[in-house]
Amino acid sequence: MSDKNLVLVTGATGYVGGRLVPALLKSGYRVRVFVRDADRLKGRAWLDQVEISVGDVLKPETLAAAMKDVHVAYYMIHSMMDSSDFHERDLIAAGNFGKAAKESKVQRIIYLGGLGEPEADLSQHLRSRQQTGEVLRQSGIPVTEFRAAIVVGSGSVSFEMIRYLTERLPVMICPQWVYTRVQPISIRNVMEYLVATLDTPDSAGKIIEIGGTDVLTYGDMMREYAKVRGLNRWLIPVPVLTPRLSSHWVHWITPIPSEIARPLIEGLRNEVIIRDDLSATLFPQIRPMSYRSAVKLALDRLEDGRIESMWSDSLASSQGDIPSVLLTSREGMIIERRQKLIESPPEYVYRTFSALGGDQGWLYMDWAWQLRGVIDRLIGGVGLRRGRRHPAEVRVGDALDFWRVEAVEYPSMIRLRAEMKVPGDAWLQFEVAAQDTDNSLLIQTAYFAPKGLAGFLYWYLLYPIHSLVFSGLINALAERSIARAGEVIQVEYPDTLDSAVRVPVESRAEIKRRSN
Repeated sequence: MSDKNLVLVTGATGYVGGRLVPALLKSGYRVRVFVRDADRLKGRAWLDQVEISVGDVLKPETLAAAMKDVHVAYYMIHSMMDSSDFHERDLIAAGNFGKAAKESKVQRIIYLGGLGEPEADLSQHLRSRQQTGEVLRQSGIPVTEFRAAIVVGSGSVSFEMIRYLTERLPVMICPQWVYTRVQPISIRNVMEYLVATLDTPDSAGKIIEIGGTDVLTYGDMMREYAKVRGLNRWLIPVPVLTPRLSSHWVHWITPIPSEIARPLIEGLRNEVIIRDDLSATLFPQIRPMSYRSAVKLALDRLEDGRIESMWSDSLASSQGDIPSVLLTSREGMIIERRQKLIESPPEYVYRTFSALGGDQGWLYMDWAWQLRGVIDRLIGGVGLRRGRRHPAEVRVGDALDFWRVEAVEYPSMIRLRAEMKVPGDAWLQFEVAAQDTDNSLLIQTAYFAPKGLAGFLYWYLLYPIHSLVFSGLINALAERSIARAGEVIQVEYPDTLDSAVRVPVESRAEIKRRSN
């Protein structure tokens, strides 16, 4: 490929940038990513397909190397936190980037900004987004500026706010901003526009407003989300509820901190809808999605169990870098991840967790697993009676007590999907990764996608017992794995009578066959 196919992507560790990189690679472009910390890219499936340049847009001296031989640069950087100096920092960063791009003879900058009538009384964050585009244009380089409202996709901040508020609150007290009109757009459509513009010369130097087919209020979006999820929700309007109070309300109801929620809510006082059809003229091949279709697409990732796309945490190489437990929420899921370094090769760890259940049981507090199975049978579930097909081997589709084996990657991972009665969807996943010749990192992750308020109450009310059980389970798996690695037998072969051979106990049948 020629140098004109080399594109630079900033913000690759963010929501949109992180999805843009694989989309560009799929379309055949060479990609260089510009990040402040390369370690934050660990775990990305596309990591070995991109060039990495480390630097900071607030440090101009780090930009020249990133811009070398770049034909087009994507600027996907903006502040989200509610701080006093975010506006100034954004404009300085954009100015540094534009100047460096000009000096490096970059041919075009592509930027994703925010919708909003420029002459209106825009919120500070919306105003900053549009002024960032202006500063980029001052470089003299043609800028393609897309302006979008709420991006609908699992993991986007705006959509996650809708998701959590709707899932958790059967009755919602709604301030005025809930009734402002917006034109949401699917993340899939955003990706289509961002990639298609590279092959659309007429889009250079243009401000292009993009959105889905529906103009809705935020309240409409909550109601529509509830319909898709099969939930009944009621919205009660109140005359006043300031953005500051609303942001604290969101802070306590959702995983989104008030520092991020407040600028989002302040922006919702402005009507953000498309005012022209330039996007349709320039990109007739792109078919904007309806809001309902975008919601279903986002939810399908959970319903189909495609939780691999959530993994972005890096595997650490030292005990000091490994948190023993991490409880977080992402893409509508509650995630509890536990990690432990084990003095045992990966194959023994894999054999240990792939043998869970059935007659062997669950290694720790097995009585609690048995009790959960009894309760499940009493309420019409499958219980633990199904056992397992084979005492040690697993394959996709196997029943394993009240789980179903959903994925197997021998010899590193198995994922189980819950078939017991729960108000939502649940998975339990075990992974092992080699750290060196004789040590492994065991990762045990519980995923729960709650349905409605009952789902959240179920998780948090039972979390103390779940925490105890899962903590004990990973410790028991570690102990059993170390024991497996240490179990050896002395075998004398006819030609090596003086040698002792260390062999795992599982191989005794093979040794007996060879000895005979």
